[in-house]
Amino acid sequence: MNDLPEVKHVAIIMDGNGRWAKKHDLPRVEGHKKGADTVEDLLNYVYNYGVKYVTLYAFSTENWKRSEEEVNALMALLSFFLQEKKQKMLDNRIRLCVTGRIDGLPKEVASSLRNVMAETAKDYEYTLILALNYGGRAEIVDAAKKFAKECISGKISPDSLDESMFKEYLYLPDVPDPELMIRTSGELRLSNFLLWELSYSEFYVTDTLWPDFSEEEFRKILENFGKRDRRFGGRK
Repeated sequence: MNDLPEVKHVAIIMDGNGRWAKKHDLPRVEGHKKGADTVEDLLNYVYNYGVKYVTLYAFSTENWKRSEEEVNALMALLSFFLQEKKQKMLDNRIRLCVTGRIDGLPKEVASSLRNVMAETAKDYEYTLILALNYGGRAEIVDAAKKFAKECISGKISPDSLDESMFKEYLYLPDVPDPELMIRTSGELRLSNFLLWELSYSEFYVTDTLWPDFSEEEFRKILENFGKRDRRFGGRK
């Protein structure tokens, strides 16, 4: 796999579970279950390509607007995933992190997340980040509030703020920004995902529905990424 470009951090908007279910005449929850299987498949190969960090957009702050039945099903699926895959993450030295307002999740789910995060943080080589109860604007607002409180307390001066310092107030300041963001199902929008962190990331949108996403397609995306000319606003 040395012929592929180095990508340390890949972020993915896993879109299309509902459309996959509709396409197969199945309830929406079956699409989410199939999507969870695709996440497990992803974990079986993504780190073999040199990727150290994977961020998955699992549940946004806006997703609470969905039906109570669907939200409950998603939370139950998350709990099952944590229970079933914790040992696999430990065996493969994968650390679990969460970006988002974890305290806004159901207590049982938040407790399970914290347990798995603590266990997997003891010895790891790779990092799986789940964006849960996450919104890009909410993250920036929460960061601004943290900074404002330190200014009010006299710990820091407002004039000292720059982009590098502001990053320290984000949910996961030690995680490098994604070089590549993938969105499945063909939608051409960010959907309030990592608004700060994706400033100079390369985007790749595929019409493939998330449950049908494969290693072959992931490899093709990495090959495409390798052909991009990343100038970060400058010129050669």
